[in-house]
Amino acid sequence: MVYLDNSATTKPWQEVLETYQEAASTYFGNPSSLHRPGSEAETLLNKARESVASLLKAKPNEIIFTSGGTEGNNLAIKGAAIEHRKRGRHLVTTTVEHPSVKEAFSQLEAFGFEVTYVPVDKEGRVSPEDVENAVRADTTLVSIIHVNNEMGTIQPIEEIGKRLEKYPKLYFHTDHVQGAAHNPLDLHEAKVDLCTISGHKFHGVKGTGALFMKEGTVLSPLFHGGSQEQTYRAGTENVPGITAMAKALRISRERLAAEEKRLYQLRDFLIDSLSDIKGAEVNTPKRGAAPHIVNVSFPGVKPEVIIQSLTKRQYHLSTKSACSSKMQEPSAVIKAAGLGMERAESAIRASFSFDTKEEDVKKLIEVLNEIIPEMKKVMGAERS
Repeated sequence: MVYLDNSATTKPWQEVLETYQEAASTYFGNPSSLHRPGSEAETLLNKARESVASLLKAKPNEIIFTSGGTEGNNLAIKGAAIEHRKRGRHLVTTTVEHPSVKEAFSQLEAFGFEVTYVPVDKEGRVSPEDVENAVRADTTLVSIIHVNNEMGTIQPIEEIGKRLEKYPKLYFHTDHVQGAAHNPLDLHEAKVDLCTISGHKFHGVKGTGALFMKEGTVLSPLFHGGSQEQTYRAGTENVPGITAMAKALRISRERLAAEEKRLYQLRDFLIDSLSDIKGAEVNTPKRGAAPHIVNVSFPGVKPEVIIQSLTKRQYHLSTKSACSSKMQEPSAVIKAAGLGMERAESAIRASFSFDTKEEDVKKLIEVLNEIIPEMKKVMGAERS
């Protein structure tokens, strides 16, 4: 099996699963309880918080544990907008955000907030100047994805952060889910107030995540109940999952230091090889893109047909964001980048992990060179 859908989810590493199992069986107490099992669980939770904070170059009290990227994005966006609605109801984002961000803003619009959607260029990249120009006196939040989950484009978060620093009354949030393991941000250097990560994107277990919340930031909670996570995220903490996520993030950073160059070489090899397939249109830019995502269109061929044909041969890719891949609609990201409806309707995505090998990519190219011409013949015959 060749698994190339790591932007949707990654396979948990064995050592991460072992950490999860040990924490679940040995440190099963509720970390809010006063007895010894509770104190032991709380100690483990605190160690995990310190580890994640250190890896993100943050303080432990700036880490709020969540269930993943969707919850983290919703807490950051809705929490900031609702808490500061008396100061202003204008929000800024882009046209290429993940569905968990896009839908959060849509709901806020239904609640009477005004949202400015800043456009992107043909590489899916937003202009820092355009972002700043969208800011108004009543703007309370700017949210920009770091690494685009479909095209792999890296947004200029650091430059945007520097521009927004002159507007101290607004918050700056970034969806760092795709970048945390492959393109780490220095959050304080980027002047970010809120930042989302998700454990299952870097070989942790599903249902784990964290929101970096800069000291002094105030949000309205989504959940109400106990005082867990500084009252910003009520509910008993998932200590085994959090501990496993901390370990997965540490291992990911270690492997990135050793393998970043190899991943970029593998990505460039795939882009060059896809470009040689007749009719293929590569959507991922070589410049300023992450090392683990390659998006390509085959105009005239339905992407779901390609995916099904590949999966029958044990090659597993995806069409767009896993959150919306079963909806047979054109890619909103490809459309927003102005690459045309044909490319938006026929885009597929390959995404690597640190475990992806050159042999895997070479075999994928061989299979695509075999099936794409056949599919184009069939589609051509159907149209005639």
